[in-house]
This record gives sequence, C-alpha cells and structure tokens, in this order.
Amino acid sequence: MLRTYKYRIYPTKTQVKSLEETLETCRQWYNRCLGDRKEAFQLAGISISKFEQLSRIKDLRRFNPYAAKVNNHVLQATTEDLSKSFDAFFRRVRNGEVAGYPRFKAPNRFNSFGYKVYGNGFRLDGKRLKLGFIGRIAVRWHRPIEGKVKTLRIVQKAGKWFSCFVCEVETQSLLETGQSIGIDVGISSLITTSEGEKVDNPKWYRKGQVKLRILQRRIARRKRGGSNRRKAIRQLQAHHEKIKNQRRDFLNKVVHKLIDQNDLIAIEDLQIKNMVRNRNLSKSISDSGWGYFRQQLESKAEEAGRVVMIVPPAYTSKTCSDCGFSFEHLTLADRWIKCNCGLSLDRDHNAALNILRLGQSRLVLTWPNGVSVTKEAEGL
Repeated sequence: MLRTYKYRIYPTKTQVKSLEETLETCRQWYNRCLGDRKEAFQLAGISISKFEQLSRIKDLRRFNPYAAKVNNHVLQATTEDLSKSFDAFFRRVRNGEVAGYPRFKAPNRFNSFGYKVYGNGFRLDGKRLKLGFIGRIAVRWHRPIEGKVKTLRIVQKAGKWFSCFVCEVETQSLLETGQSIGIDVGISSLITTSEGEKVDNPKWYRKGQVKLRILQRRIARRKRGGSNRRKAIRQLQAHHEKIKNQRRDFLNKVVHKLIDQNDLIAIEDLQIKNMVRNRNLSKSISDSGWGYFRQQLESKAEEAGRVVMIVPPAYTSKTCSDCGFSFEHLTLADRWIKCNCGLSLDRDHNAALNILRLGQSRLVLTWPNGVSVTKEAEGL
C-alpha cells in the first residue's frame, strides 16, 4: 500500500527564491492549461486532452526562461493535477452532485508542486533532499522513512515548506484482540464508546478564537499590498495551522488507541455536509473534526487489518439498547435514558450500544468460495 511521510524542510534564502519561482511557474502553467481547455470548448466545442497539453511542455521550456529552470516532470505533474480536477468535475456531474468547474488559481490558492519519479528531479542525498535546479535542502527527519519512495510533493503552508514522500510499504496486520466497539460521536463529548467511556472534546478552535480575533483585526488595520499586511496574514495562517495540527494530533491518538484495541469498530454514517448547515451547531461540528476522524479510522483500519462498519444513524439514540423500545418524544435536551425494562444509562452510551449491535449484524464475511453473506448477530 501507499503511505505518505511528511517532513519539514529548511531551505536557504536562495533556495526559497527558487522554490517560489518554481511554484509560480507551475501556477501559471496550470492556469494556461485551464484557459486553453475552457476556450477550446467555448469557441469550438472540442476538448483538449491531457496528452495534448503534456506535449506542449517541451515548447514551454524552450521559450520560457523560468520554465527552463523547472524539471520536466514537475510541469507534467501540474498538468496531471488539472486533469484530475476535470475528472472529478465530470464525475460529480454524472452523479448529479454540485459540480464546481475547475477554477483559475490565484497565488494564495496554489501552494504545492510535485515530482513523479524518484531519481528524476529529486533524490535523497544523505540526510538532505536534493532537488534539480534548487540544490540540497536540509530536512527535519522526525521519524524514519519506510518503504520505497515513489513520488514527492513540495508544499508551502503559512510561510513554511514541507516535503511529502509517497512510499510503497508492506501492510502489517495487528494481532486479533477479539474485541468489538461501537462509537457515537458528539459535540460535548467527542466520542462515547459502547463500553461507556467518554473522550472529551478539546474544542481547539474555540480556545484559539481570542487570538484569532486579534490577528484578524490586525490585518484589517494594515494597508493593502503592504509588507506589514503580508506579515500579519502569515501570523494568522500560522495560528490556523497550529489549531489544525492540535486537532489532528489529538484525533490521531484516539484513532490509534481504537485500532490497537479492537477488531471491529462500528460508527455512524453521518451526513456532515448537511449537518453543518445548522447555524447553531456548524462551528462546534467543524471544530470536532468528525470527517477527519472517520477518514483516519477507515484508513488505519485497512492498514492494520481491522474492520470498520458504517451503520445508518437513524433512531440509534431513540431506541432502547436492551429491549428495543422506541422513545418517540426524546429531544436533544434529554441526556439520560430510562426505559420500562429497567435500563437507565447515558443517552450517548445507549446510542453507542445500538451502533455496535448494528455493526455486528451487518458484518460481511467472505467464504473461501468467494460468496459474501451477512452474519446476523445472535439475539437480534
């Protein structure tokens, strides 16, 4: 499988200038390819393929002095990035989703460029990263890189530079534990498990709002186009990046613990895009990071040989996990469940138990002959 290793790099001032020139050249080539496609379709009703635009890179590097200093594979990767954007656009059109036509990239909306093949434009030289036309760059190797390096992407974020190595590694399944767990995500408590354990929501964004307000007001007072305004924007970007890193680090640790201790993990199939339309809950939902939590859980489970079952969330909170009685008049203000069967427990804990039972009932087993059947949980 493919795994990405991200490291911060420390280029010199000369190398920063070369990186910025490469980034700007890729941005202009991206916009030029997009303009050619758009103009050809509007004027003649024809589509320009990716391969036609790839064939024009040779002429670009011949007549453009900035493009001549950029590795050929970097411009090819930029062309393929645009092609992927169009592929995603047409896929959304076919599925009846909100399409969103690929847009031209302003300088603040284009922050990375890639290398396609290890050894062609980039390679590791000792403890440094060597890039063609740029030089040997210092890297902070905070953890060892594993597997075979395939591709590289250089990313700029909040004035910092990062290298993202895509490596081909062998999967290593964890030993079976025989444990299963249901997860109910929330706002006050980030998750509640079927075992009754709660993980509090750190609410990183709300904690950082005071400083965010100060930094945003500082930008508003600065003159547009001035160097002080650019510095203030960098400070705001750095603070947003810090909040995102805090949230992701916390969620990664929660995911690691769940994957390490359980063979089966059942979670709800929440429609987060629809839920954030609620103006009263949108900030809290976004700050919780439910989407990133599910994405990491599924990714790490596949790598570790675990099973993640996605179950429908309907009535998981309004159904007694013991007898199945439905609480029709239960509201969000009711945080405790009391049933005539004698069940009395926290609402989220009850939902997690229902989610676990649904996950177990939907567990699909593949027999040696390739036939897939559903194993119904005992007692359902």
